[in-house]
Amino acid sequence: MMRYLTILALLLFVSCAEQVKEQEKEIEEIVEKTAEEILAEKNKASEQLAAELKEKGFQVFDYVDEETGEVTVMQQYFMAFLKRGPNRSQNKAETDSLQRLHMAHLGAMYKQGYADISGPFGDDGDIRGITIYNVPTFEIADSLANMDPMVKAGRLVIEIHPWWAAKGFPLR
Repeated sequence: MMRYLTILALLLFVSCAEQVKEQEKEIEEIVEKTAEEILAEKNKASEQLAAELKEKGFQVFDYVDEETGEVTVMQQYFMAFLKRGPNRSQNKAETDSLQRLHMAHLGAMYKQGYADISGPFGDDGDIRGITIYNVPTFEIADSLANMDPMVKAGRLVIEIHPWWAAKGFPLR
């Protein structure tokens, strides 16, 4: 009798173990399917974003992660280097006034959505700072950068380069 109970218990254990394995396999399939669906949705959103940007005149390309298959939209921005200009003979009052106007200009660029980030460099070199313009063309970035009162006064000069970055990724 004890032998039959042992065999019965063993059969129940094996049966339960098989059911657990089947359930684990089903769960894995659901998770895999869900991950594929999520990736498909992300990639579709990337396609829509790329189409919207192209419609506005931006240059973009898709970067596809070889490991995950995830698509990241890369957008062309324009990085403006603000360099020491030839006219730095302003007195303190003029320099302070130009600095306030310079900051107001950059603030307007942010509010209007033309600039995403800017700031000075921490050394006293010839390159004084940068601004990254979020505009479709070099000509627009150049025009906006040259509207800066510091540039108009000759205290700064602009050097602009196209720059590619993942659309929507924050700085860390």
